[in-house]
Amino acid sequence: MDNRTTVRKAERMTTSEQTLATGAWALDPAHSSVNFSVRHLGISKVRGRFNNFETSFVVDEAGTATIEATIHLDSFDTGNEGRDNHVRSADLLDVEKRPTLHFKASEPVQVAEEFEVTGDVTLGGVTKPITLEVEWGGVQQHGDGSNHAGFSATGSFKRSEFDVAPGLPNAMLSDKIAIELDIQLVEPKA
Repeated sequence: MDNRTTVRKAERMTTSEQTLATGAWALDPAHSSVNFSVRHLGISKVRGRFNNFETSFVVDEAGTATIEATIHLDSFDTGNEGRDNHVRSADLLDVEKRPTLHFKASEPVQVAEEFEVTGDVTLGGVTKPITLEVEWGGVQQHGDGSNHAGFSATGSFKRSEFDVAPGLPNAMLSDKIAIELDIQLVEPKA
């Protein structure tokens, strides 16, 4: 089968017809991102990303996935070095005392075209629940022959729940932090 036939077949296949191979899927960091936005002064959004993160996505024989992720907070990046250094400081994220944000799904999830993942976020010594709305983009073969799965997820949490910048008024920086994840994973080798 040539590449054109493979692409045509993949275009006809919907995500509901696809299945995920069992095992630990590896993160493709070149095609993945962890982004956020927060309102500044109540009038505009500041957008940024975290450049360093890991995921654990393991599919069992029943087709359900256990999910965990760790974000390294010192990789905070809005494209403004002065602002980024200030956010990393003890005034806001305090990355020396709180180097990571960790997410762990409460239970294995069944992957579908659209689904929710509920789990716990831990930042410093504080753990709070969060629910992510997830869209599965399906599985597609990469040019190197490996199969990749794509997911997009959105959610939000309140910085006050994690004691981030407790003295900063919400009029200055919104309490709500919106997150958007685009994750591409590589199928385990047989």
